[in-house]
Amino acid sequence: MLKQILSKLPRKSQKSDSLDSAGLDSGNHTSNSSNGVQCTNIGNSITSRLSVVKRVSSAVFPASIMAGVEAVEPNLSFKDVSNPQKQNLFISKLNLCCEVSDFSDPEKASSEQDLKRQTLIELVDFVSSGSAKFNEPAVAAMCKMCAVNLFRVFPPKYRSNTSSGEAEDDEPMFDPAWSNLQLVYDLLLRFISYSSLDAKVAKKHVDHSFILKLLDLFESEDPRERDCLKTILHRIYGKFMVHRPFVRKAVSNIIYRFVFETERHNGIAELLEIFGSIISGFAIPLKEEHKMFLCRALIPLHKPKSIGVYHQQLTYCVVQFVDKDQKLANNVIKGLLKYWPITNSQKELMFISELEEILEMTNMVEFQKIMVPVFRRIACCLNSSHYQVAERAHLLWNNEHILNLITHNRHVIFPLIFPSLERNSQNHWNQAVLNLTQNIRKMFCEMDEELLLACQHKLEEENSQLIEAAEKRKLAWERLETTAAAFKPAATNNVPPVKPATPPVAC
Repeated sequence: MLKQILSKLPRKSQKSDSLDSAGLDSGNHTSNSSNGVQCTNIGNSITSRLSVVKRVSSAVFPASIMAGVEAVEPNLSFKDVSNPQKQNLFISKLNLCCEVSDFSDPEKASSEQDLKRQTLIELVDFVSSGSAKFNEPAVAAMCKMCAVNLFRVFPPKYRSNTSSGEAEDDEPMFDPAWSNLQLVYDLLLRFISYSSLDAKVAKKHVDHSFILKLLDLFESEDPRERDCLKTILHRIYGKFMVHRPFVRKAVSNIIYRFVFETERHNGIAELLEIFGSIISGFAIPLKEEHKMFLCRALIPLHKPKSIGVYHQQLTYCVVQFVDKDQKLANNVIKGLLKYWPITNSQKELMFISELEEILEMTNMVEFQKIMVPVFRRIACCLNSSHYQVAERAHLLWNNEHILNLITHNRHVIFPLIFPSLERNSQNHWNQAVLNLTQNIRKMFCEMDEELLLACQHKLEEENSQLIEAAEKRKLAWERLETTAAAFKPAATNNVPPVKPATPPVAC
């Protein structure tokens, strides 16, 4: 009777005892090897870290998630355990890699760091082989390990000291812990790209908080890390459709902060490269949300001084939008003219190149809406004293599509451009620019000689009117000077100035 009652009582779990015994067995086994002292220390360090994992596991993994997961000694090889135990060993190794090592001092490289690196290599190989099964405990352990090793706040000295972010000529800074970070990024990428990964299970752990912290890492000054992050974020965007609006909104907020507040961020080029691929997949007609992203985020990105770092990616994104909806060319070109540089010649060269790509994709109807302000700006560029800007502006006529647009609208464009060509012919100092100006004049003459002569006659009239107005101004000033010289004030009117009385000072 008593035995029956005792048998019904709940028994104490044997997981912790088996875990401790596994650690002791490991220590005893390694102590009998040839490298006795060193291997004993490694075994002891593994056992101590396992005890840390045991203490934390209840908080990280709830009982409902960890139910049925049997702890396995993490220093075992996947070849040394049976197939049913490989999944548990996989989780144990992930938990073992949750300890962060200090790589700031190369002399501190210890056996623990080497062991962690070897464990990460084993994990990468195991996932690459396709043997891993990402159930909820495995997904939770993977996300926890990646978060512990990757998510960090960069110290102020780690950021660029310039106000424009990472400059083009600055040598990149490399993270001393990259050897381990690279393995963690590789493991995270393989996890996100895993063919049998259930997005419904993974999205519980790859959530909005995880994505925000991942986006914060784009502040890293190590270009290798930003390149890995670019690939991973793009895979997350493709894998988790439910997170796509959030990713677009979060990246927009980063761009807003960069443009309107700090003008400091190292990962704008990588983020725009991701969005270049995303924009190319937008459905037609474009949603209003996507058009707002163009107008509020991409176009203002032409304002910062550090545009040279990301201009190529920015141009690609803008061109993708115009390709999907040519009516957006009007908004884009107006934005370019709004932020057009006046004193920065290198930036002006970038703007001319981007303008050419956009005009090349613009149809006749949209072109006619903005051709007057565009060619007023191009006329100023033709007269630029910086020979590269002037030369680049002249080369727009080599584009067949732009030349076709100009030909069909020559009655409007010729009068805007002709005065600049005349000024170049008379005053420009660079011989290459003079030759290009003569070529465009010949092109205009062959296109419509009568219109060219009319523009020349109009310009001569304007010049004669300007000369006449200057002569009238000169005569008016001469009359004023003569009148002023003839005026002599009476001597009695010269009253000396009265000094103000000094007020008494109260003691």
